[in-house]
Amino acid sequence: MAIPENLHRLGEAAVENVERQDWLEPIAEGLQRAVLAAYQAGGATGRRIRDFLHGTWLGHPLHPVLTDIPLGAWTVSGILDVLSRHAGARHDRAADVAIGIGLVGAVGAAVTGMTDWQHTSAEDRRVGLLHGLLNVSAAGLYALSLGLRLRGARAPGRATAGLGLTVVLASAYLGGHLVYRKRVGVDHAPRLEWEDFVAVLPERDLIESEPRRVDVRGVSVVLVRQVGRIYALADSCAHLGGPLSEGQVDAASIRCPWHGSLFALDDGRILEGPSTFTQPCFEVRVRDGQIEVRARNEAG
Repeated sequence: MAIPENLHRLGEAAVENVERQDWLEPIAEGLQRAVLAAYQAGGATGRRIRDFLHGTWLGHPLHPVLTDIPLGAWTVSGILDVLSRHAGARHDRAADVAIGIGLVGAVGAAVTGMTDWQHTSAEDRRVGLLHGLLNVSAAGLYALSLGLRLRGARAPGRATAGLGLTVVLASAYLGGHLVYRKRVGVDHAPRLEWEDFVAVLPERDLIESEPRRVDVRGVSVVLVRQVGRIYALADSCAHLGGPLSEGQVDAASIRCPWHGSLFALDDGRILEGPSTFTQPCFEVRVRDGQIEVRARNEAG
Protein backbone atom coordinates (compact mmCIF):
# COMPACT_ATOMS: atom_id res chain seq x y z
CA MET A 1 0.00 0.00 0.00
CA ALA A 2 1.30 3.47 -0.86
CA ILE A 3 2.83 5.56 1.92
CA PRO A 4 0.57 8.60 1.26
CA GLU A 5 -2.53 6.45 1.71
CA ASN A 6 -1.19 5.12 5.00
CA LEU A 7 -0.51 8.67 6.20
CA HIS A 8 -4.01 9.74 5.17
CA ARG A 9 -5.60 6.93 7.16
CA LEU A 10 -3.40 7.65 10.14
CA GLY A 11 -4.37 11.33 10.06
CA GLU A 12 -8.08 10.58 9.76
CA ALA A 13 -7.92 8.08 12.63
CA ALA A 14 -6.12 10.64 14.81
CA VAL A 15 -8.76 13.31 14.12
CA GLU A 16 -11.60 10.90 14.82
CA ASN A 17 -9.95 10.01 18.12
CA VAL A 18 -9.79 13.70 19.07
CA GLU A 19 -13.47 14.15 18.19
CA ARG A 20 -14.37 11.40 20.68
CA GLN A 21 -12.52 12.99 23.60
CA ASP A 22 -15.46 14.17 25.68
CA TRP A 23 -13.16 15.20 28.53
CA LEU A 24 -12.14 18.19 26.41
CA GLU A 25 -15.69 19.57 26.54
CA PRO A 26 -15.53 21.29 29.96
CA ILE A 27 -12.28 23.01 28.98
CA ALA A 28 -13.61 24.04 25.58
CA GLU A 29 -16.94 25.23 26.97
CA GLY A 30 -15.32 27.28 29.72
CA LEU A 31 -12.88 28.93 27.35
CA GLN A 32 -15.62 29.59 24.83
CA ARG A 33 -17.77 31.32 27.45
CA ALA A 34 -14.80 33.44 28.49
CA VAL A 35 -14.16 34.59 24.92
CA LEU A 36 -17.84 35.42 24.36
CA ALA A 37 -18.02 37.31 27.66
CA ALA A 38 -14.92 39.33 26.84
CA TYR A 39 -16.37 40.62 23.57
CA GLN A 40 -19.80 41.21 25.11
CA ALA A 41 -18.25 43.23 27.92
CA GLY A 42 -16.77 45.56 25.33
CA GLY A 43 -20.22 46.54 24.04
CA ALA A 44 -20.22 48.24 20.63
CA THR A 45 -16.42 48.55 20.67
CA GLY A 46 -16.12 44.87 21.46
CA ARG A 47 -18.34 44.01 18.50
CA ARG A 48 -16.24 46.15 16.17
CA ILE A 49 -13.03 44.52 17.37
CA ARG A 50 -14.62 41.08 17.04
CA ASP A 51 -15.79 41.78 13.48
CA PHE A 52 -12.35 43.13 12.55
CA LEU A 53 -10.70 39.96 13.86
CA HIS A 54 -13.23 37.79 12.06
CA GLY A 55 -12.30 39.54 8.80
CA THR A 56 -15.73 40.99 8.01
CA TRP A 57 -13.98 43.95 6.35
CA LEU A 58 -11.80 41.60 4.28
CA GLY A 59 -14.52 39.52 2.67
CA HIS A 60 -13.22 36.24 4.10
CA PRO A 61 -11.78 35.10 7.46
CA LEU A 62 -8.66 36.92 8.62
CA HIS A 63 -7.27 33.93 10.53
CA PRO A 64 -5.92 31.93 7.55
CA VAL A 65 -4.17 35.04 6.26
CA LEU A 66 -2.24 35.37 9.51
CA THR A 67 -1.48 31.67 9.93
CA ASP A 68 0.72 31.84 6.84
CA ILE A 69 3.10 34.19 8.69
CA PRO A 70 4.33 31.84 11.45
CA LEU A 71 4.18 28.74 9.27
CA GLY A 72 6.11 30.42 6.48
CA ALA A 73 8.61 32.14 8.76
CA TRP A 74 9.33 29.01 10.78
CA THR A 75 9.74 26.95 7.63
CA VAL A 76 12.26 29.50 6.36
CA SER A 77 14.11 29.34 9.69
CA GLY A 78 14.37 25.56 9.33
CA ILE A 79 15.84 25.90 5.84
CA LEU A 80 18.32 28.49 7.10
CA ASP A 81 19.30 26.19 9.96
CA VAL A 82 20.13 23.46 7.46
CA LEU A 83 22.12 25.89 5.31
CA SER A 84 24.05 27.21 8.31
CA ARG A 85 25.44 23.75 8.98
CA HIS A 86 27.01 23.65 5.54
CA ALA A 87 27.69 27.31 4.78
CA GLY A 88 28.88 28.67 8.09
CA ALA A 89 27.18 30.97 10.56
CA ARG A 90 26.06 33.71 8.18
CA HIS A 91 22.55 32.18 8.04
CA ASP A 92 22.18 32.05 11.82
CA ARG A 93 21.09 35.65 12.25
CA ALA A 94 18.54 35.33 9.45
CA ALA A 95 17.11 32.19 11.07
CA ASP A 96 16.74 34.05 14.38
CA VAL A 97 14.91 36.92 12.67
CA ALA A 98 12.59 34.47 10.90
CA ILE A 99 11.69 32.85 14.22
CA GLY A 100 10.95 36.27 15.71
CA ILE A 101 8.70 37.18 12.80
CA GLY A 102 6.90 33.88 13.23
CA LEU A 103 6.31 34.54 16.91
CA VAL A 104 4.79 37.94 16.19
CA GLY A 105 2.56 36.43 13.50
CA ALA A 106 1.55 33.63 15.87
CA VAL A 107 0.01 36.17 18.25
CA GLY A 108 -2.26 37.53 15.52
CA ALA A 109 -3.12 34.02 14.32
CA ALA A 110 -4.00 32.95 17.88
CA VAL A 111 -6.29 35.93 18.54
CA THR A 112 -8.14 35.63 15.24
CA GLY A 113 -8.35 31.86 15.53
CA MET A 114 -9.89 32.03 18.99
CA THR A 115 -12.35 34.64 17.75
CA ASP A 116 -13.51 32.29 15.00
CA TRP A 117 -13.43 29.21 17.25
CA GLN A 118 -15.90 30.69 19.76
CA HIS A 119 -18.77 29.87 17.37
CA THR A 120 -17.97 26.16 16.94
CA SER A 121 -19.62 23.29 18.81
CA ALA A 122 -19.34 19.58 19.59
CA GLU A 123 -16.61 17.75 17.63
CA ASP A 124 -15.50 20.88 15.79
CA ARG A 125 -14.99 22.67 19.09
CA ARG A 126 -12.83 19.84 20.46
CA VAL A 127 -10.69 19.62 17.32
CA GLY A 128 -10.36 23.41 17.28
CA LEU A 129 -9.26 23.43 20.91
CA LEU A 130 -6.50 20.90 20.25
CA HIS A 131 -5.51 22.84 17.13
CA GLY A 132 -5.06 25.94 19.25
CA LEU A 133 -3.21 24.14 22.04
CA LEU A 134 -0.77 22.67 19.54
CA ASN A 135 -0.15 26.11 18.07
CA VAL A 136 0.51 27.55 21.53
CA SER A 137 2.90 24.68 22.23
CA ALA A 138 4.71 25.29 18.94
CA ALA A 139 5.04 28.99 19.71
CA GLY A 140 6.44 28.12 23.13
CA LEU A 141 9.01 25.81 21.60
CA TYR A 142 10.08 28.47 19.11
CA ALA A 143 10.34 31.07 21.89
CA LEU A 144 12.57 28.63 23.80
CA SER A 145 14.57 27.98 20.64
CA LEU A 146 15.15 31.70 20.13
CA GLY A 147 16.25 32.09 23.73
CA LEU A 148 18.75 29.23 23.40
CA ARG A 149 20.13 30.68 20.17
CA LEU A 150 20.62 34.13 21.69
CA ARG A 151 22.59 32.52 24.51
CA GLY A 152 24.83 30.77 22.01
CA ALA A 153 23.33 27.29 22.37
CA ARG A 154 22.55 26.97 18.69
CA ALA A 155 22.48 23.17 18.43
CA PRO A 156 19.80 22.78 21.15
CA GLY A 157 18.03 25.77 19.63
CA ARG A 158 17.87 24.08 16.24
CA ALA A 159 16.62 20.84 17.79
CA THR A 160 13.90 22.68 19.70
CA ALA A 161 12.84 24.52 16.55
CA GLY A 162 12.65 21.21 14.69
CA LEU A 163 10.28 19.89 17.32
CA GLY A 164 8.27 23.09 17.09
CA LEU A 165 7.91 22.71 13.33
CA THR A 166 6.68 19.14 13.78
CA VAL A 167 4.03 20.33 16.23
CA VAL A 168 2.88 23.21 14.05
CA LEU A 169 2.54 20.92 11.02
CA ALA A 170 0.35 18.57 13.07
CA SER A 171 -1.74 21.56 14.08
CA ALA A 172 -1.99 22.68 10.45
CA TYR A 173 -3.42 19.27 9.57
CA LEU A 174 -6.17 19.76 12.14
CA GLY A 175 -6.83 23.25 10.77
CA GLY A 176 -7.19 21.84 7.28
CA HIS A 177 -9.61 19.23 8.58
CA LEU A 178 -11.79 21.94 10.12
CA VAL A 179 -11.89 23.95 6.91
CA TYR A 180 -12.07 21.30 4.19
CA ARG A 181 -13.97 18.54 6.00
CA LYS A 182 -16.05 20.46 8.52
CA ARG A 183 -16.43 23.63 6.44
CA VAL A 184 -15.59 25.97 9.32
CA GLY A 185 -14.77 29.42 7.92
CA VAL A 186 -16.20 28.82 4.44
CA ASP A 187 -19.31 30.25 2.77
CA HIS A 188 -22.38 28.21 3.78
CA ALA A 189 -24.91 30.13 1.69
CA PRO A 190 -25.98 28.73 -1.69
CA ARG A 191 -24.70 30.62 -4.73
CA LEU A 192 -27.14 29.53 -7.42
CA GLU A 193 -28.53 31.37 -10.42
CA TRP A 194 -31.90 31.19 -12.11
CA GLU A 195 -32.53 33.11 -15.29
CA ASP A 196 -36.29 33.00 -14.83
CA PHE A 197 -38.67 34.10 -12.09
CA VAL A 198 -40.13 31.27 -10.00
CA ALA A 199 -43.46 31.53 -8.14
CA VAL A 200 -42.86 30.66 -4.46
CA LEU A 201 -45.80 31.87 -2.35
CA PRO A 202 -49.16 33.65 -2.60
CA GLU A 203 -48.65 37.27 -1.63
CA ARG A 204 -51.51 37.14 0.90
CA ASP A 205 -49.66 34.44 2.88
CA LEU A 206 -46.65 36.65 3.69
CA ILE A 207 -47.26 38.51 6.96
CA GLU A 208 -45.59 41.83 7.68
CA SER A 209 -42.32 41.52 9.66
CA GLU A 210 -42.57 37.71 9.91
CA PRO A 211 -39.82 35.84 8.01
CA ARG A 212 -41.16 33.01 5.87
CA ARG A 213 -39.06 30.13 4.57
CA VAL A 214 -39.83 28.72 1.12
CA ASP A 215 -38.05 26.13 -1.02
CA VAL A 216 -37.11 27.13 -4.54
CA ARG A 217 -35.64 24.42 -6.75
CA GLY A 218 -33.99 22.74 -3.80
CA VAL A 219 -32.73 25.96 -2.22
CA SER A 220 -34.19 27.48 0.95
CA VAL A 221 -35.12 31.17 0.63
CA VAL A 222 -36.37 33.50 3.35
CA LEU A 223 -39.04 36.07 2.42
CA VAL A 224 -39.60 39.20 4.47
CA ARG A 225 -42.26 41.88 4.00
CA GLN A 226 -41.33 45.21 5.56
CA VAL A 227 -43.31 48.43 5.08
CA GLY A 228 -45.02 47.00 2.03
CA ARG A 229 -41.78 45.88 0.31
CA ILE A 230 -40.86 42.21 -0.10
CA TYR A 231 -37.25 41.00 0.24
CA ALA A 232 -35.76 37.60 -0.47
CA LEU A 233 -32.42 36.22 0.72
CA ALA A 234 -30.86 32.77 0.94
CA ASP A 235 -32.12 31.21 4.16
CA SER A 236 -28.85 29.47 5.14
CA CYS A 237 -26.56 31.99 6.83
CA ALA A 238 -23.25 32.34 5.03
CA HIS A 239 -21.41 32.04 8.36
CA LEU A 240 -22.31 28.54 9.56
CA GLY A 241 -25.64 27.81 7.91
CA GLY A 242 -28.05 29.14 10.53
CA PRO A 243 -31.72 29.52 9.42
CA LEU A 244 -32.39 33.22 8.85
CA SER A 245 -36.11 32.45 8.68
CA GLU A 246 -35.96 31.88 12.46
CA GLY A 247 -34.13 35.16 13.06
CA GLN A 248 -35.23 38.64 14.03
CA VAL A 249 -36.01 41.36 11.52
CA ASP A 250 -36.28 45.13 11.71
CA ALA A 251 -37.02 47.76 9.12
CA ALA A 252 -33.84 47.13 7.13
CA SER A 253 -32.07 43.96 8.33
CA ILE A 254 -32.33 40.35 9.48
CA ARG A 255 -30.24 38.72 12.22
CA CYS A 256 -29.14 35.08 12.23
CA PRO A 257 -30.46 33.27 15.32
CA TRP A 258 -27.32 31.15 15.73
CA HIS A 259 -24.40 33.57 16.01
CA GLY A 260 -25.92 37.00 15.46
CA SER A 261 -24.70 37.92 11.97
CA LEU A 262 -26.76 40.88 10.73
CA PHE A 263 -27.51 41.32 7.01
CA ALA A 264 -29.16 44.15 5.09
CA LEU A 265 -32.46 43.06 3.57
CA ASP A 266 -32.00 44.98 0.34
CA ASP A 267 -28.62 43.61 -0.76
CA GLY A 268 -27.39 41.10 1.82
CA ARG A 269 -24.38 43.15 2.87
CA ILE A 270 -22.91 42.48 6.30
CA LEU A 271 -23.96 44.95 8.97
CA GLU A 272 -22.49 42.91 11.85
CA GLY A 273 -20.34 39.77 11.93
CA PRO A 274 -19.26 37.10 12.60
CA SER A 275 -20.08 36.33 8.97
CA THR A 276 -17.40 37.44 6.52
CA PHE A 277 -19.52 36.62 3.45
CA THR A 278 -22.43 38.65 2.13
CA GLN A 279 -25.80 36.92 2.01
CA PRO A 280 -27.14 36.07 -1.47
CA CYS A 281 -30.21 38.08 -2.46
CA PHE A 282 -32.95 37.46 -4.98
CA GLU A 283 -34.96 39.74 -7.21
CA VAL A 284 -38.61 39.81 -6.19
CA ARG A 285 -41.77 40.63 -8.05
CA VAL A 286 -45.48 40.00 -7.53
CA ARG A 287 -47.49 38.74 -10.50
CA ASP A 288 -51.09 37.52 -10.44
CA GLY A 289 -51.04 37.46 -6.65
CA GLN A 290 -47.91 35.25 -6.50
CA ILE A 291 -44.53 36.23 -5.12
CA GLU A 292 -41.84 35.32 -7.65
CA VAL A 293 -38.06 35.30 -7.16
CA ARG A 294 -34.96 34.81 -9.22
CA ALA A 295 -31.25 35.12 -8.50
CA ARG A 296 -30.01 38.68 -8.55
CA ASN A 297 -27.54 39.52 -11.30
CA GLU A 298 -24.65 40.96 -9.27
CA ALA A 299 -22.90 42.18 -12.40
CA GLY A 300 -25.89 44.20 -13.43
